[in-house]
Amino acid sequence: MGALFLLPITDDTGRIHAMRTLFLALFALLTTPALAQDWGSYANPRFGFSIDIPEGFVGQGEPANGDGQHFAVPGKAIALSVWGGHSGIVTPDFESDVAWRMEQDIEAGWNITYQATTPRWASWSGLSGGQVVYQRMILLCDGASYAAFRAEYGQRDRIEMDAIVERLVQSLKGDC
Repeated sequence: MGALFLLPITDDTGRIHAMRTLFLALFALLTTPALAQDWGSYANPRFGFSIDIPEGFVGQGEPANGDGQHFAVPGKAIALSVWGGHSGIVTPDFESDVAWRMEQDIEAGWNITYQATTPRWASWSGLSGGQVVYQRMILLCDGASYAAFRAEYGQRDRIEMDAIVERLVQSLKGDC
């Protein structure tokens, strides 16, 4: 979360207006639920990474190859997938793998509305049919494998999920 700075708005007597107080209270109410939750953690020993998992996201079991885990929120159309993989299998390197995966999303009908890429990490999000997707990939310590998460949810859950996605981005780390 970035810092929010507001200069006090005062009247002729030097009293701070109620509007500033109301705005700050509303901001706190909207951001506190996702930040105040009791989060757990998922660690992947095969690829050597970890990520925080929000309260209420239930693991669906790891596949036999141990590459990741799917999480769902009972009663909501919210899904989170976390996995590791090897760059250079489908494409020559991490950056090519990111580009290929983004192209796969475009071909699947996602309208990519945000993307940021570097040689060590990439994030993108998109919209399709009232759904939101956000994907993050980071290059791991060995320089040949990556960790990723992908969140898919309805636009009606966007306010709640924005804070959750921000924490997921911050917590996805390699075990270097």
